[in-house]
Amino acid sequence: MPYKERLNAWVLVRLLPNMQRVTVGQFRNRSDADGHLEILRRLIPNATFVVMFNADLHRDAAS
Repeated sequence: MPYKERLNAWVLVRLLPNMQRVTVGQFRNRSDADGHLEILRRLIPNATFVVMFNADLHRDAAS
C-alpha cells in the first residue's frame, strides 16, 4: 500500500439499516473528521454518522 494511502487513517462513515455503511470521507487527523461530522449532522440531522480509526491501514504497513 502506498504511503499516501496510509496517511488518511480517520474515516467518516454513515450508518445505514441492516448493518450497512457508506464511507463519506477519509481524513489525516481526528479533528478534521470531527469537523466534517458536525457539518453533516447539521445538514442531515436524521442520519447517523460515526468517526472511526482505520487500524487496518497501519497493520498492513507493519507487515
